[in-house]
Parts: sequence; C-alpha cells; structure tokens
Amino acid sequence: MATTESDLGAARRRPLAGAALQPRRSHPGPRNLGRVNWRGLWTLYLREVKRFLNVFTQTILAPMVTSLLFLAIFTLALGRGNIKFGDVPYAVFLAPGLIMMQIIQQAFANTSSSILISKVQGNIVDVLMPPLSHFELALGFAAGGVTRGLSVALAAGIAMAIFLPIGIHDPLAVVWFAVNASLMLALLGMIGGIWAEKFDHIAAITNFVIMPLSFLSGTFYSIKRLPDGWNLVAHLDPFFYLIDGFRYGFLGHHDGNLAVGAVAVAGLNVALWLVVQRMFATGYKLKP
Repeated sequence: MATTESDLGAARRRPLAGAALQPRRSHPGPRNLGRVNWRGLWTLYLREVKRFLNVFTQTILAPMVTSLLFLAIFTLALGRGNIKFGDVPYAVFLAPGLIMMQIIQQAFANTSSSILISKVQGNIVDVLMPPLSHFELALGFAAGGVTRGLSVALAAGIAMAIFLPIGIHDPLAVVWFAVNASLMLALLGMIGGIWAEKFDHIAAITNFVIMPLSFLSGTFYSIKRLPDGWNLVAHLDPFFYLIDGFRYGFLGHHDGNLAVGAVAVAGLNVALWLVVQRMFATGYKLKP
C-alpha cells in the first residue's frame, strides 16, 4: 500500500513510543558564584604556588644558598666577624637584612614573571576570561607572591639558625613586616609585569630600582653611621622601614621609628593595591 504525503507528515508529528513518559530536560542556569568566586580564586592561587614549587631549586633553595654566601662573605672573607652593633655580633645583625632582601627579590620576581610570561606566550586570556573580578585577580596573584616571599624567608631563616644564635624578640613585628614586604613587592611585580612588554623591562626595574633600594636601605649596615644627608635619603627609602622593622622583630634593635614604619608600609600597600586593581579594570596592556 503506497504511503501518502499526509501519512509521512503525521508520522513526523507523532511522538515516539515512550517519549511522553520522559521528562523534558531544562537547561541549567548560570552558576551562582556568590559575592566572591572562592573556587576561581583558590585555583588561581594554586596555579601561582605550583608554578614556583615546580622549580623549587631555583625559587627556594637558590635564594637560601645566596643568603648564606652573603653571610659568609661579609663575616669571614671581609674580616667583620668581630664587629658588634651594641651587644649584637655583626653576623647576627646582618642575618635579618639578608632574609628581608630575599623576600623583596623573590616576591617581586614571582608576580612580575608570571604576568609577563603569560603576556609573551599569549595565554594571559586564560586568566582574564574566567569569572574573576579585578579584586580576585589582584588577590590571587598577590597571595602567590606573598607565599613565595615567606617560603624563602622561612628557608633562609632555618639555614642561618644552624650557624647563628638567632632568636625572636617580637613575633608580631616579624610577621607584620615580612607579610607587608612580600605584599608590597608582589604588587610592584604585578605593576611591572603588566607594564613591561619584554623581559628587558623587568630586568631594568630589578637592576635600577629593586636592587639599589634594597642595598641602600640598611641591609648590611646601620644607617646611624651614615652622614646626615644620606641618613635622610635612607629614611625616604620604603625598603628601609621593612628591613628596620624586620630586624627589630629578631634583635630588638631599630634605627627608625617603628610606628611610622608600620603605618608607612601599610599605606603604601593600599596605594599599590588600588593601582593594580585599576590596571586590571582598564585592561592596561592586557587587552588588545
């Protein structure tokens, strides 16, 4: 018996057997992430931490060895092992400054290299496209830099404690200035990484800004021994307050006003945070 067009149309319109028994599937709506995308933030943070832990011999062990070499050179090779600052031997006085110098360098390197490498390789879009706010992006990168800075500080401190009688005079000061130093340089690294277009730009910031400020901030000496003009210059260096407060936490010795230093570094971090968030919000050198 021939099949007519009306039969075919009816067959197309007739539901399949059992189709009426199957519930209609609804498309899932957008996921409610809440006020903070905690999962995305945690993922970004883990990415930053695993990135430097994968090469921990370069990011953790190498700075630790460098600190020990500086300690050996200044106390043994240069014959300063018998010098004292008050009742504190020079090697013990030097140790907190060397630890802080590594915090400064490593926290900056972590965020600046992460962002610049993503830009150069073209995968920065993988960070910008997920549903992360500007605050969450800044916090994820900054937390990774802080973790690296504190990890290096812990490794260097344990290594130096093997050779030196290092104690802790004020734990709150140690934590406050270590965290603020890591955060400050992590934020500076983010600014540098966003601004830079090639690795030479980051190298220029490191060589002409970070290194001079860290070396001239009292890492290897007490600024009270400087002439009046240079003493004033040292007080204008924000790294001085980081090293001075950190050293006080270990030794009880300080050259500047601790309250001024604590407030100054916190205020500078707030200003840097606002700059970083503004860069992410406008897509400065991040978006075409």
